[in-house]
This record gives sequence, C-alpha cells and structure tokens, in this order.
Amino acid sequence: MLGHLRKSWAQRQLADPQYAYLFDEQTDELVSFDCETTSLNVKEAEILSIGAVKIRGNRVLTSESFYVVVKPEGVMQSANVKVHGLRPRDVSQGIPVQEAIKQLLAFIGGRPLVGYYLAYDVALVNKFLKPMLGIKLPNRTIEVSSIYYDQEIKNHPNGHVDLRMASMIQTLNFPDLPRHDALNDAINVALMYLTLLARTQK
Repeated sequence: MLGHLRKSWAQRQLADPQYAYLFDEQTDELVSFDCETTSLNVKEAEILSIGAVKIRGNRVLTSESFYVVVKPEGVMQSANVKVHGLRPRDVSQGIPVQEAIKQLLAFIGGRPLVGYYLAYDVALVNKFLKPMLGIKLPNRTIEVSSIYYDQEIKNHPNGHVDLRMASMIQTLNFPDLPRHDALNDAINVALMYLTLLARTQK
C-alpha cells in the first residue's frame, strides 16, 4: 500500500507527462546499467559515460545495448583518466548530461534496474533527473552484491564475504570483460545476475 502511495505521489510530481511511461513497470525485461564518473562523491561527481544492456529471460541482449559519452561541465582530473580511460578529448565530443539522461530514460522505460552498488548510479542519475522532470527514477532496483552476499554467507556463516566485483566474478566463474568501461561493467553485472539466479534454482 505504501509503495502504491509513493508511486502515485511521484507521478503527480512529474513535470513532463511524456515520461509517464517510466511508471509502467515492464516485468518481461530488466536493464543492467552503470555510470563512469569523475568522483565517488555524488554531490560533486559528474557523469562521463553511461552503459546499459537489456536482460530478457536468461539472456543478456548485447545487441540491444546503450552507451553514451557525456561532456562534463568541469575540468577532468588526470587521476580519473587512469581509472576509466576517458581522456578530455574523448569527453569533449560527448553530449550534454541532460540529453544523456533523456536517452537513458527512453532505453530503460519502466524496466527494473540491475546493478553493482546500484544506489550510487541511481543517486547520480537522480541528481540530474530531479531538476529536469521533478522526479527520481521510479524503477524497481535489484542489487547483485546483496544477492551474492545472501548466497555466500549461507556457505560461510562465520566468514567474510568478499564483495569486490573481481572476486565475485572469479567465484561465479564467467569471463571478465575489461572493467571501468560503463557498457562492459553493465554486461558483467547482467551476467552476474543471471549466474546468481541460476544458483538459486539448483
């Protein structure tokens, strides 16, 4: 009941009715998404790129992926380049963050979102979305590290569960795409989600 009331309230805050489709949850597909940014501090971070990929059934639809490079408003630090490989000249050809957010919304629609430490990526998108449309992302979210932790702690109730992405991928035993690339990370997370799902069904 509370969820329905929150959804109704958020719908009334929507400044542009053409985005009402975000509130129509699509249960036949999910979207894994990731952002590369200038900082881990949401308040000061700028988005440099966004990658996303759809999941349907037990398949990652790499043919239906999304990737944009965003032109930041501030000056990039050299330390950032070492992490994500995006140079100032790369992002100088990017699109404004508001346009990137609009394209992302069109891609995800009302699909639930899957991610690794997804709360950060959602908070970052919301930082730009709220001034644009008066709402935050209404999509249901699924955190893969939480699913992984719940599974692993049953096998090691008194132990430590390593939630680093590299460790999770190694344990789940699937090919690791080069990380710190928004689209590759989104695909990695989608594969992780499906692998975790398969483990629950054994």
